[in-house]
Amino acid sequence: MRSRIVAVLVSLLTVLSPTAAAHAADDPLLDRLAAVPGLSVVSETQASGYRFFVLTYRQPADHRRPGAGAFEQRLTLLHRSDDAPVVLATSGYGLPANPRPAQTEPTALLGANQISVEHRFFTPSRPAAADWSDLDIWQEATDEHRIVTAFKTLYSGRWIQTGASKGGMTSVYHRRFYPGDVDGVVAYVAPDDVVNPADRAYDRFFDTVGTPECRAALDDVQREALRRRDRLVPRLAADAAAQGWTFDRTIGTADRSFEMTVLDAVWAFWQYSTVADCATVPAATATDDQLYGWVDTVAGWSFYTDQALEYYWPYYYQAATQLGWPSLRFEHLRGLRAYPGLYTANSSLPAELRRRHNPVPMIDVDLWVRTAAPRMLFIYGENDPWGAERFTPSKRDSALYVAPGANHGANISKLNAQDAAQATATLRRWAGVPAALAAPAAVDLPLDDMLGDRRRIG
Repeated sequence: MRSRIVAVLVSLLTVLSPTAAAHAADDPLLDRLAAVPGLSVVSETQASGYRFFVLTYRQPADHRRPGAGAFEQRLTLLHRSDDAPVVLATSGYGLPANPRPAQTEPTALLGANQISVEHRFFTPSRPAAADWSDLDIWQEATDEHRIVTAFKTLYSGRWIQTGASKGGMTSVYHRRFYPGDVDGVVAYVAPDDVVNPADRAYDRFFDTVGTPECRAALDDVQREALRRRDRLVPRLAADAAAQGWTFDRTIGTADRSFEMTVLDAVWAFWQYSTVADCATVPAATATDDQLYGWVDTVAGWSFYTDQALEYYWPYYYQAATQLGWPSLRFEHLRGLRAYPGLYTANSSLPAELRRRHNPVPMIDVDLWVRTAAPRMLFIYGENDPWGAERFTPSKRDSALYVAPGANHGANISKLNAQDAAQATATLRRWAGVPAALAAPAAVDLPLDDMLGDRRRIG
């Protein structure tokens, strides 16, 4: 593969510039990447202060049977220097269709290199003949273990893993199964659904978040939307017909999609908004247009459709089988719900992918994190519903911080000044970056919050 890439580059560049051709044929980093078995370079972008590669890495479909099929897992490499620390990042979902250079908060704080991994079974990182039983937390952790092992032949510095939301969970699971791979973990807004049905923590969150006035207004909006089902569902059906949305593959019907979206609206409000946005919540006397428009703004009528849900099937499959999902009581909606069992992960999956839940993996992970896990940093937002069930760090050089008033976008920069300084110092110590070292030189890179453009899911 390396020889073919270089041959093409040299033949093209020789015509344009003999000097450029010589440089392409003498590229130590590209040589080292090409020497990694199973690694392929898809594209490269160069800019001042970094090089950015889109790569694929060949992975067994089932690590317990490495000879029984494989797939190409997408990843990206942001290279700054050979001796800088390395940040391993995952959103827990897929990479963008056309990845662009960006850096996570730990990468920026450390001036680090960064490897971003697409989670298995998010397309195109999925075996051609996918056996969905191969989608579990150990298999993905082993994907990441193999990637770390491969790239440690290129980089000698320390490693930090990070992720937000489902990516934060993914980083915890990798740490659980391969605790020697990295030197520390920064997990942002990562839920810990230890015992799936025992979700009163979520109900307590919605009973106390924000102000009483805001909570009452949000409850009223949900009640009023469900009371107007006979007028609002036809509007959703009309939008679906106009946009080409369907429901029969997953959620079932426009009516079921309507109810699920209304149930999600208050969760989505607190996940993405702040107390200041309470002023935008419409009154119970609002018009149909106002109610329909507000729910669309905060939750999105297009989400619970076959077209939108298909991308998230790997998440919902994992939630159904291992991760768990929020089980809310919705006591204020008694008598208004048409589908009491709707609010589950299986409702968003096609029938052939619906599974029973196995509680053992999350119980195991939770116990390990709270008793044995070393060097783990957890960041949560005070007003983020996904933080209602949090990981409890061990006493082994680990910590948890909460960003005041923050939502699902909480990070170190949103902590109070003292906590932010402590978290940053801890991260730099783990990464072997001297506390007295000047801040890394700024580069023209956007900050990646690792959350993506998602609605309502962790």
